Amino acid sequence: MIFITAKFRVKHEYADQWPDIADVFTQETRSEPGCLWYDWSRSVEDPNEYVLLEAFRDDEAGAAHVNSEHFKTAQKTLPPYLAETPRIINTTLPQNDWSLLGEMSVQSQK
Repeated sequence: MIFITAKFRVKHEYADQWPDIADVFTQETRSEPGCLWYDWSRSVEDPNEYVLLEAFRDDEAGAAHVNSEHFKTAQKTLPPYLAETPRIINTTLPQNDWSLLGEMSVQSQK
């Protein structure tokens, strides 16, 4: 799978609205057949920063994403709300889902 983490610093005046601003793009991306997940979180240290965790099935799915009409639209509509160019880590992993963090295993409480 292709695993991507990106950090988006949003202009202060739009920080609380960012989930709504990015919602159409988020929903359209999540509906792509090759999208495994596309999840936003807000930084607890910087309220103007959002972290995006996204994963795509393979290179073909990743290419379909960046060539989609909603991606091209987002390239035009989202940057005016950003304080800086997003930072990204993009890698390919030999798995298709999250692994368990065994060092913090939680036992079932039955």
